[in-house]
Amino acid sequence: QVQLVESGGGLVQAGGSLRLSCVASGRTFSTYAMGWFRQAPGKEREFVAAISRSGSSRYYGHSVQGRFTISRDNAKNTVYLQMNSLKPEDTAVYYCAARYSGSSYIAREYDYWGQGTQVTVSS
Repeated sequence: QVQLVESGGGLVQAGGSLRLSCVASGRTFSTYAMGWFRQAPGKEREFVAAISRSGSSRYYGHSVQGRFTISRDNAKNTVYLQMNSLKPEDTAVYYCAARYSGSSYIAREYDYWGQGTQVTVSS
């Protein structure tokens, strides 16, 4: 069982930055690929970024490519999402997820989910 707790969300102006963190419980964090997804009101959950178990491979959704960076610190059981050049369309609840296998951009393939953290970008 893995528990995930996100933090770092908030209100920011367009063009600003935020860094989200997701801390995982347990001693097996390094055996999980990690992902970030987001969901805006009335929309489906969208893939944002994923990172392999070692951190050597990273993947991004088209809408965030070049603006967001995913990273992880296995010693701290933490995955991060650095978000730069934020836009109003980035407004959503952001979720981190863990997958006991390789990275994926498909939400249903993840095994554990956090409760989410709200990110609001004002214009």
